[in-house]
Amino acid sequence: MLTLHHLETSRSQRVLWLLEELGVPYEIRLYKRDPATRLAPPELRRVHPLGKSPVITDTDIVVAESGAIIEYLAECYGDRASEDLSHLEPARGTAEHRQCRFWMHYAEGSLMNWLVMKLVFDTIPRQPMPFFVRPIARALCSKVQEKLIAPNVKTALAFMEDHLKNKRWFAGDHLTMADFQMSFAVEAALARGGNANAYPHLSAYYQRMQARPAYQRALEKGGPVIMQS
Repeated sequence: MLTLHHLETSRSQRVLWLLEELGVPYEIRLYKRDPATRLAPPELRRVHPLGKSPVITDTDIVVAESGAIIEYLAECYGDRASEDLSHLEPARGTAEHRQCRFWMHYAEGSLMNWLVMKLVFDTIPRQPMPFFVRPIARALCSKVQEKLIAPNVKTALAFMEDHLKNKRWFAGDHLTMADFQMSFAVEAALARGGNANAYPHLSAYYQRMQARPAYQRALEKGGPVIMQS
């Protein structure tokens, strides 16, 4: 039996959405974050040594990492997809395939690095610390945000906005693996990157994604996507 080990407010949501789109029979096991540390619970280490989510088990096969899971599901179950997902893995050698590959890597290789840093540096000044250290921590975090993180997040948002002005989905006219991989990053970027109205094409993409019945079912089963800072 295919099982998704799903951690609340995590990248696992993108896998849950894909499973709902594919209509593959699966089980979902929900894991709560530690209320103090906000980290994954130790039970996940029994599934995979890294103790992270997402991870899937498919009979005796264990697959971790979002991109690897999405590719595995497309390879093993893509033939069950509806016509709407017939381009889930675009034909090799096509422009759509090259775009799909780029965005599959961009999501975690570039974009999420800055979004995670933003979350961390937003959180640091609110952590317990000696009172005389707090002004220093606040000033340091503010400077890093201003000089390093914010410009890179802004560049990423502008890059995606420009790309989507003539495209319905990230690889072109069709929903592909790239859209599932990018879904979490897009939601995080819009939530943490400022005014969504400044990015109408990216916001319209996000609304198309949210409007899909499978995406809505994934939200009902998995809960909110983004962890609040």
